[in-house]
Amino acid sequence: MELIRGLHNLRDKHRVCVATIGNFDGVHLGHVKVLEQVKAKGRELGLPTVAIIFEPQPREFFAGQDAPPRLTRFDEKVRLLRDQGLDRVLCLTFNDRLRSLPAASFIEALLLEGLAVRHFVVGDDFRFGCDRAGDYAMLRAVGATQGFSVEHTTTCLVDGERVSSTRVRQALTVNDLDLAERLLGRRYRISGRVMLGQQLGRTLGVPTANVRMHRFAAPLRGVYAVRAQLDDGRLIPGVANIGMRPTVNGTQPVLETHLFDFKGDLYGQLLSVEFAAFIREERKFDGLEQLKQQIFNDIDVARALLAC
Repeated sequence: MELIRGLHNLRDKHRVCVATIGNFDGVHLGHVKVLEQVKAKGRELGLPTVAIIFEPQPREFFAGQDAPPRLTRFDEKVRLLRDQGLDRVLCLTFNDRLRSLPAASFIEALLLEGLAVRHFVVGDDFRFGCDRAGDYAMLRAVGATQGFSVEHTTTCLVDGERVSSTRVRQALTVNDLDLAERLLGRRYRISGRVMLGQQLGRTLGVPTANVRMHRFAAPLRGVYAVRAQLDDGRLIPGVANIGMRPTVNGTQPVLETHLFDFKGDLYGQLLSVEFAAFIREERKFDGLEQLKQQIFNDIDVARALLAC
């Protein structure tokens, strides 16, 4: 799969395709259903498939730190879209220039000149362009005159309700990991490169692999039984804390994972942490000895939950 960053990087070889557009946060079952529509049309027409995404996501641009937590970091989202078998992902930078673009200019620059779209799959509530003036009816009208067809997305239901990123986020916020799994079609994961931390866990006898969240606000907080996938594909059980580490006066959110019975160097590896069960909320302890005892208790609970 090819990742294209920005309209300015589109080339003639990228023109004439079947496309869809959206945030695709989490790449849940609803998204998968949309992508199946795109791929089916691509096969029918013999054309490559493209998912158009935004970075930052529009709500992050407008709301800043008040935006809801993301389900997936950018690189995770791209990997998940790749796994769906798309040919290309076009990432547009969402900024004042894009926000201010009139709807007609958006169609002209992106769908006609940029991609020469032949078929466009989009939700019938999709709005675009300055002041959200563009809509599904406008796309259909322009497509009828410019030679591309428009198809609305198919709704995906779980337990009688529409699958959405908001619904996944709400499930994770209350630690309903089973519902989140049914909505996503897989266990919820967070991935990132293992960074050098304070090495406090090592001094306590429980070394951890640390993944910094940077600007990523995760929907989970607390201690969890997990399984972590390493670069070599191994899936190792463990226990993880995701949060601010108040006992040691942490200032940045970190995902700390202790892998059971593991020996080796994980620095620089891409660690993908799958959340299997919630254990407890993160809290501040009265000193490192109390924290150490709680960590060992958490390990015992996680081993029991994971049956390992």
